[in-house]
Amino acid sequence: MDKKLIWKRLLIGGAWVICLGGLVALMSFIETKKASVLCTAVKVNIPGNQYFIDKQEVDQILQTNSHTLIGRKLENINIQDLENKLKANPFIEFAKVYTEMDGILRVEVSQRQPILRVMNHYDMDFYIDQHGLKIPLSSNFTARVLVANGYIDELFTNHVDSLHTQLAKDLYKTADYIRKDSLWDAQIAQIYVNVDREIELIPRVGNQRILIGNADSLNVKLRNLVAFYKQVLPQVGWDKYSKINIKYTNQVIGIKNQLTKADSAKAKAARLDSLKMKKDTSQIKM
Repeated sequence: MDKKLIWKRLLIGGAWVICLGGLVALMSFIETKKASVLCTAVKVNIPGNQYFIDKQEVDQILQTNSHTLIGRKLENINIQDLENKLKANPFIEFAKVYTEMDGILRVEVSQRQPILRVMNHYDMDFYIDQHGLKIPLSSNFTARVLVANGYIDELFTNHVDSLHTQLAKDLYKTADYIRKDSLWDAQIAQIYVNVDREIELIPRVGNQRILIGNADSLNVKLRNLVAFYKQVLPQVGWDKYSKINIKYTNQVIGIKNQLTKADSAKAKAARLDSLKMKKDTSQIKM
C-alpha cells in the first residue's frame, strides 16, 4: 500500500481522536462548571394569542415565588420533574425546561388551541382542541370559537380526553373544516345538533339552517351549497327557505318557510288592503 495513503489515514484517525478527546474534555468542563452555578432567575416564554395560562400560573406550578428554584445549584434541579408538572396542566400541550450557563432557567410553554366549544345535552361545557381532544373551560380566558349545542351526548369528566362518540368526532371535523376555510369561517356562526342527532349549521346571513347530517364529504356538500347560494337564492329571495338540506352529496333541497295562522291572516289582510287601495285609486282616476 502507498505510504502516503497510510500516513493520510493515520493523520485523519489521529485528528478524530484529538477532536473526540477535546469534546469529552469540554463536556466535562461544562458539567464541572454547571455544578457550581446557582439558579439566578426563571424566564417563562408562552407564545401565541391564547391566554388559558399565564406566567403567574406557570410560576405557581414551578413554585418560583417560594424560592425553591432560585438560589439552588443547577445540577440539583430536576428538569424532567418540572416538565411533567407543567404537562399535567390541561391547557399546556408542550413544555420544555432547560438551563443556561449564566444560571437562568428557561421555560417554554405551548398552550392547547381550542377550535370548538361544546354545550352538551347534560349542561356540560368543554372545548375541543385542534387535535380532537376535550379540554375544560378556563376561568382566565374565553376562546372566541364556534359553539355547538343541542342533542349532544358526548360526556366530559373535566380532564383532557379523546372523543368517544361518532357525533362528537363529526362535530370536530366540521369545526376544523370551517376554521380552515376563510369563506365558511366568516359565514357560519353556530353549530346545532337536532333531535335526530344530525348536524345543522347556523349562518350569519339569512334565517335558514343548513342541514349537513354528518361530516362526510364536507367539501362536496358545501360546494353544492355555494352553487345554490349563487344560482337559486338571488332569484327566490333569502327568506324563502327555512332550511337547506345538503346532507345528500348529489342534491340540495330547499325547505320553504311555513306561515303561521297569524302570518296568514296578516298576509290576507295585506292583500285585501292592497285590492281596496287599487279600487280606490281607479275610482279617483275616473
